[in-house]
Amino acid sequence: MRQAAEDPPKRGRERPGPGHGAWFLVLPALIPILVLSVGPLLYGILLAFTDAQSGRTEPTRWIGALNFRDLLQDTLFWESFRIGLVWAVGVTVPQFLLALGLALLLNERLRLRRLARALAIVPWAMPEVVVGIMWRLVYSPDAGILNETLRDVGLGDGRDWLSGLATALPAVIVVGVWAGMPQTTVALLAGLQNTPRELHEAAALDGAGAWRRFRTVTWPALRPIALAITALNFIWNFNAFALVYVLTSGGPGGRTRLPMLFAYEEAFRYGQFGYAAAMGCVMVALISILLAVFLVGRLKGGDDA
Repeated sequence: MRQAAEDPPKRGRERPGPGHGAWFLVLPALIPILVLSVGPLLYGILLAFTDAQSGRTEPTRWIGALNFRDLLQDTLFWESFRIGLVWAVGVTVPQFLLALGLALLLNERLRLRRLARALAIVPWAMPEVVVGIMWRLVYSPDAGILNETLRDVGLGDGRDWLSGLATALPAVIVVGVWAGMPQTTVALLAGLQNTPRELHEAAALDGAGAWRRFRTVTWPALRPIALAITALNFIWNFNAFALVYVLTSGGPGGRTRLPMLFAYEEAFRYGQFGYAAAMGCVMVALISILLAVFLVGRLKGGDDA
């Protein structure tokens, strides 16, 4: 028997796998996330279990879940949370429906289509503070364009839309829909352009009408994008701050006081940093649960379909 068959083959020097060097490529992007996102998040969670306040000479003490216990009994916070849900749903749903219609329109072969697409994203390019100031002028009770138009057509003498208890939240929701619709339009338009036209042409040859083509061809292609952008819009809208702060500052009578505004006032107006941090933890937990239920339900519905 040959020696080569008896001796085990000599193993060369092992080379490190491809995963060893991948960490060095990820680190430049990972470090800012850890420093700017994960770090403040962990610090905020720790702060929620303390009695941290501004202007105190005594050291901050660990108080356990006392802030959360007080929060459960705070009716003002839960009212702001209810207003936040109404605001988030009231903005997200019309935002998606109007953006879907606009994306379908901009996907057609129309004249000046490129100009229309450019104009459609103008609100997205404007800072929220500028949008808030502009819409305050629109809603102005004395010289606002909305009230002037209503007077011209004989529909009353106008009203103070942002100061009325019944009109403040609907007026702010309209601004939120207008300001956030372009980003949803862009996402849906990108999905429409990735849908092969051959599928639409084949469905048309089979005698399918516009609604049937949308239901059987367009919507299945858009569904993953629609699910993702709806979830993101809900999170962004629930966490809105600057737009509502510029428009109403949470008034009148707290009718537009979103949870972020409430937490801001507790932290920077009243100096209750620990209590405000507990609010943030509760909001993150509750919104995560709501989104998980929504996404699981939608994904199961898609699998059943």
